[in-house]
Amino acid sequence: MGNTTRGRIDKRQAILEGAFTVFARQGYAQACVQEIANEAGVAKPTVYNHLTDKATLFRHAMEAGARTALEERLAALEPLAHPGDDLAATLTDVAHALLRLHTGGRWCALRRLLYSEVTRFPDLLDVAAEYGTDRLNQALADRLARLTLAGRLRAADPELAAEQLTSLLFGPLEARTRLGTRTPEDAELRELAGTAVRTFLTAWS
Repeated sequence: MGNTTRGRIDKRQAILEGAFTVFARQGYAQACVQEIANEAGVAKPTVYNHLTDKATLFRHAMEAGARTALEERLAALEPLAHPGDDLAATLTDVAHALLRLHTGGRWCALRRLLYSEVTRFPDLLDVAAEYGTDRLNQALADRLARLTLAGRLRAADPELAAEQLTSLLFGPLEARTRLGTRTPEDAELRELAGTAVRTFLTAWS
């Protein structure tokens, strides 16, 4: 890949990251392209050269943000590939990592923007379907199926088991975070992870 192409990709990535930051801070209606250009460190015409208008920029920024959030959550599952002797401890660490990501800035911003702008941008539902919790559950189900084959779990239905684990983790958060307006302390997230995993293992091990 030539330097020109690489530079164009890097600049586009900077614009999308800058746009997501501004949209998360200001909302769609209040965000302006000049502020996005400033955040990305590029000239305003450069933004229009890469993404033709504010609506297109918003769609692409949301997709890029959702893709990054999914990649982070999939990476958090990696310890389950080699969980060691203490499966409960590894599951709790994974659950804690998922909770930290779920209550972190990027994921909270994605949810707020989705809820506030979905009537204006109904195609955001496709982004949510492609990069949201369903994809996380699919990947988690694969990990749980492998653990079942190895004799570490009794998850006859790994997809259901994955759905129940993420429900145990994320279900209480709407109330605990006051609809995303409060960030729980890390100790609270660790306690929630431990409780969810103990309940999960009671049913599936």
